[in-house]
Amino acid sequence: MITILAGGTGSVKLVRGFASQVNDLRVISNVGDNYWLYGMYVCPDIDTIIYGLADILDYERGWGIKNDTFNFLRQMEVFGEETWFRIGDRDAATHLIRTNMLKNGMNLSDITKWMCEKFAVAIKIIPVTDNSVETRITTNKGELHLQEHWVKYRGKDKVEGIQYIGAEKARPNPEAVNSIHDSKLVILAPGNPLTSIGPMLRIKGIRKELSKSKKKVVAVSPLIGDKAISGPATQYMEAAGIDVSAYGLAQMYSDVCSNIVIDTKDKALAKKIQNLDVTVYETKIIMKNKQDEDALASFILKQVHV
Repeated sequence: MITILAGGTGSVKLVRGFASQVNDLRVISNVGDNYWLYGMYVCPDIDTIIYGLADILDYERGWGIKNDTFNFLRQMEVFGEETWFRIGDRDAATHLIRTNMLKNGMNLSDITKWMCEKFAVAIKIIPVTDNSVETRITTNKGELHLQEHWVKYRGKDKVEGIQYIGAEKARPNPEAVNSIHDSKLVILAPGNPLTSIGPMLRIKGIRKELSKSKKKVVAVSPLIGDKAISGPATQYMEAAGIDVSAYGLAQMYSDVCSNIVIDTKDKALAKKIQNLDVTVYETKIIMKNKQDEDALASFILKQVHV
């Protein structure tokens, strides 16, 4: 069994790479960027993994369903509603069904399991918690939900801090804890360390289990040099006072992780990272296509010894 902690567009690529090579794969999904919109509960990270594994993900955008239409959104515009969050028609059906199920007393774990069956996804996708966790960004213009800061305002405002509302009190999903405990390898996917992986690490039970299992935990860097491969990781790491590099990432993860995969272009940092008692593996980490996804997953499976 292999478990991947996943969130964001970089994560789904690695998940797909592992899915083609591993029989028993579990994915623990971030819920910190879940968002209420038009009365619907949107779970971007869970849906991106489901759509990616169902082979219907819009890979150009990195989210949503490929070839989706946007008639619902156009009508919302007619009604004078804001339409900065680009939900397609088929995608909206997912959110609407999920919201109805929540209102009828089902929890997010059971709904996600049901969704996987409907999309013919055999891999187990586990929300990190069934409780509410909300990633909020403090900017020079006030506090915003992560989606508002990054999508609505395109990350233009200066980031001064990040909060994970509800994470301290959130009960970890027992299935997530068991998956970490029972897996022979646990991967921290190359998602944004502050907003995709960070909210999960703030849940005490998850962090505790990872710390106990740290010898078999492997982080995959989402950075090359001082730049993120995609998304606002650089901005958020700077705001949190974390060195924007694979070394800064290794420092951040060092209490929950004993291994890190970095890009070959960052090999000059290897010795410095090893001084943190973290084993370094170097390979090409950018995933531009299915071959790259499979190659990175294969490298981890064959080269990382835990």
